[in-house]
This record gives sequence, structure tokens and C-alpha cells, in this order.
Amino acid sequence: MPIITEKSDGALLAARFAFMPNKLRYCGGDSNSELFEYAAHRTSDDGLKMMLKEFETMFPYLRLIAEANRIADPFNYRVVEAYWIGNELLENVSMNNFYRYLVDEQKLKKKLKLSVCEKVFGKIPVGAKPHHSFHVLNIPKRTGNYPVDYTLRTMDECRISVGKIKPTDLPTYQPTDLAPSFTKKVLVEYQPLAAAGNKLILGEPVIREAWTEINNKAFVGELKAGEWVAIHWGWVCDVLSQKQVENLNKWTNYNLALANLKI
Repeated sequence: MPIITEKSDGALLAARFAFMPNKLRYCGGDSNSELFEYAAHRTSDDGLKMMLKEFETMFPYLRLIAEANRIADPFNYRVVEAYWIGNELLENVSMNNFYRYLVDEQKLKKKLKLSVCEKVFGKIPVGAKPHHSFHVLNIPKRTGNYPVDYTLRTMDECRISVGKIKPTDLPTYQPTDLAPSFTKKVLVEYQPLAAAGNKLILGEPVIREAWTEINNKAFVGELKAGEWVAIHWGWVCDVLSQKQVENLNKWTNYNLALANLKI
């Protein structure tokens, strides 16, 4: 039986963020229902870790961050937080190790044109670190199950967004045979990714909807107006602390600046 865990469990944190792209079949294995149940019931065990190891983009990143910080478990909470949200562990990943990772683990030389590879690799000496937003904003092709080019919309959905919960009276959706899944959503204020000439920027804040429940099960409790949440592919993954909001904003802006560099 899975073991009830606290929020500090790294595998559970990884499951929260990996769930939605897996549901959309963009990355990971074919165990989405099981992955959802772990996250919705806040449980974790070795079975969950085995599912998460099937994410061929995320898991090698976790290994890289863990090795750079001499942490034995890639699913250590701080390691997982570093990749998805950002923290000081990213600073300890060396240029050489990040380059080796992109070549050997992500096999970018086989997936991208030489000219594109040169631009990606050229950002390592100027400070690139293995944060999720670096991968989304600086590598123009997905490296998961569907290796297609990103668009502005898919980059915006794929990056982890900071959202502020707004007062809402949106209805709860009752599951039916035709619509058995999503049952509740909230309104959040967030800054969408936008284009300004040839540059990527965060646009002015807008209000959008984000799903929180599937078949009346959620990863988060009842959300209050003013709370900060992390959003991935239109799904509320987790409630963020003020420090996590600061870190996620910091690394998103950092990697936007790298994306706009002319290499």
C-alpha cells in the first residue's frame, strides 16, 4: 500500500507537475490514472518513482541536479523543487556537466539541427542552468513523446506559470459518460508569454481559467482568493509559498533573458 506522506516528498511533488503533460501524452509512460491517484491521495512509494523514471526529459534533469549537489536520491524534495520551481541547488551544476547532459542524456545533437544546437550550447557559458523553463524557452523542439516545434501558446502552457487565485463563482462540473474527467476550475491572474518584436516577454496580467479537479479529486485543497498556485498545461499543480513564487519568477525571467540572447 502507498504510504501517506507530507508535502516535503519529492516524488509526490514531481507527480503533481508531471501529471498534466502525461495526461496529454506529451511525455512519460502510460500510467496516467495511477499517477493521478498518487498525487490526488498525497501518497508515495517506490511504484510512483518507477513511473516518474519513465519521463525521459524530467528524470535525467533530476539526476543531474542531484549528482551536482551530492544528493543520492534524485527524488529528494529540494532536487525536484529546483527543476520545476527553482532554488539554490541549480547554481551547483557546472557548465561541463550541463553540456554533457544535453549531449548524452537529451541527445540534442541527434534531435536538433547543428545551427540550433550551437545556439542552445552557446547559452551554457553565459549561465544556463537545468531549470524547466530553460528547456521550454531555449530548446525550440519538444524532446518527449512528440518531438514537434514549440509555438508561443505551447511554450506558455508548458512552462510553469505563477497564478494568483481570484474570487470566482464558477460552477462545479458533474462527470458524465461523455465528459468523465474535469469537474472544477478556478480563475487565476497570471502573466502570459508574449512576443515583442523578436523577443519573448511576459505580458500584462490577464485572467484565465485553470482546472483543479478530475472526478472531484484534486491535488490542492479549497483555494482562497489571493493564494499563489503553480499552473502547468491549464492544471493547478500545487499551492506556492512566497519564496517559491519568488524563485519561479526569478528563474522564468532569467531564462527569458537567455532566450532573447543573440548567440
